[in-house]
Amino acid sequence: MIGLAPAASATESAVDKTNVKVHAKLDKNQVKVGEKVKLKGSLEIDAPARSGSDGLELLLVQKLQAGVWVNIADTSCRPNGNYSLNLSFSVSAQLSLRVYYPGTSIYAAASSEVFGLVVL
Repeated sequence: MIGLAPAASATESAVDKTNVKVHAKLDKNQVKVGEKVKLKGSLEIDAPARSGSDGLELLLVQKLQAGVWVNIADTSCRPNGNYSLNLSFSVSAQLSLRVYYPGTSIYAAASSEVFGLVVL
């Protein structure tokens, strides 16, 4: 799945939404081409889950490419839940990655801190 991160519109940011924090961490900072690296994290909602919102929320793993965040994988987790997935890369590179939560009508969009990965 490859795509661009959507930009928040002015009307979307004016709506009072619940704050969200995305946490993400790789188990290694350096891997060989084709080697799997585990990405683990959580989706933290600053309020109790609202009625009907206890389903899975989409999270996008993104890499920075030519100044644009590009989707490279996706996963999901429940609000105030954890996620884990394995990533591997087919070319050598120094990557800047993040996990992005696009938000909903209830929850604000958020992204994790940027973290690096060296693929040898």
